[in-house]
Amino acid sequence: MFIEHEPIIVQFPLRGEWLSPNTPGTRIPSHGTNKLGTRYAYDFIQVDWNRKGWPAYRVSLPQYLLLGARLHEYYCWGQEVYAPCDGIIVQAEDGYVERSRTHLLTDMINAYKNAHFFDPEKDDLQTVAGNYIIVKYGDDVYAALVHLQTGSILVSVDQRVKKGDVIGRVGHSGNSFAPHLHFQLMDSIDMNTAKGLPCAFEQYEVFQAGEWKKVFNGVPTDKDRIRFGI
Repeated sequence: MFIEHEPIIVQFPLRGEWLSPNTPGTRIPSHGTNKLGTRYAYDFIQVDWNRKGWPAYRVSLPQYLLLGARLHEYYCWGQEVYAPCDGIIVQAEDGYVERSRTHLLTDMINAYKNAHFFDPEKDDLQTVAGNYIIVKYGDDVYAALVHLQTGSILVSVDQRVKKGDVIGRVGHSGNSFAPHLHFQLMDSIDMNTAKGLPCAFEQYEVFQAGEWKKVFNGVPTDKDRIRFGI
């Protein structure tokens, strides 16, 4: 794992067991682009560790491929999201309607369109970010929690939050293949122009050799089975 700058330390923004399929612990830029402040961004999902391929959904693979899956059939949809730091809410955008189910082909087409044709000067950021919260952590340090469940945001602009406060729920809004939390630190309130900042999590556990081991100030890889708050 290679981080170009000293990471900013924050609290893990979820509780329970998680997997990060896109993480700076595996590659940088973690999402294949530096756009929208995503250089060091994380995606978090919950999976069934006992099923082949670690699926994030309860339905069978053929059903997922042919028919898709309803949102409540994903393990992480609706899970609580927590403030990763003390700070002030500077943006809280809700009301963007989630698609009722995932469908691989449709979602791939949607992702392609957003990747190649999104114009920040004229297009609504919510078509990509969906429902999201931005917390000002410090001078030129902002935490973004993205793709939240419609109607789940519990905070408002100018509200002060404490690390660990519940602020929303994991959703599937915006440019999302499946319910997940997208999390990033950036140097500006404006995702359209922000540069991503490296961050690590002050504490979590990773499952290795049949036991849970504590990690401090760590950056998980895309193979790590991680948990926090249990």
